[in-house]
Amino acid sequence: MASNRTSSAPRKAVAKSSSSLTDRAYRSLEEMIVTLKLEPGSILSETALAEKLGIGRTPIREALQRLAREGLITILPRKGILVTEINPAKQLQLLEVRRALERLLARGAALRSSDEERKAFLEIAEGMETAARNSDDLIFLRHDDAFNKLVSRAARNEYARRAMELLHSLSRRFWYMHYKESADLPLCARLHAEQARHIALGDADRAADASDKLIDYVENFTRATVAPR
Repeated sequence: MASNRTSSAPRKAVAKSSSSLTDRAYRSLEEMIVTLKLEPGSILSETALAEKLGIGRTPIREALQRLAREGLITILPRKGILVTEINPAKQLQLLEVRRALERLLARGAALRSSDEERKAFLEIAEGMETAARNSDDLIFLRHDDAFNKLVSRAARNEYARRAMELLHSLSRRFWYMHYKESADLPLCARLHAEQARHIALGDADRAADASDKLIDYVENFTRATVAPR
């Protein structure tokens, strides 16, 4: 029995290392796509990405499959990997789904957050207020990502969390492309702060209403990107 446990340990270590590399590849590629360093419509190569990131092709391939499930890329057999275009009409469809999911997650987080998570929500609210006062896009984007992940985790609903993971990156990329021309960043940051505080206080109804107010703003922002100028 002891020998079996010993022999399985290296396999577990290898599996953990492979998963870690895949996560690292995913985070790097997702950020490059969301921040438009890999532009919509561009064609990517597994080999080139592996060389650029210094990660083997297997973790790169696994990360790309995840990005394809999220709609950020399309894998074209024998041709390469296409970074998907940004479509405002599809973004509005996405928001219909986000509205229902965000409201569900906000209520769940308000009801089920741990004390540590409630403290983290208050810290995010303070960070968002700082972003609002200074119109600081980098602070906003950092806290927005942290807020999304914390709400999904704190709601304790695995199915809603998985569904939201498919939408967050697409939403963040759309925001990054258009926020300088169409967004009221201070207002958006304050709406995030309001929702975070209601969740921290355990007020499920107000957290859900704050979620609706935030999606109302995001929908108006999205429509403004296609309005004639």
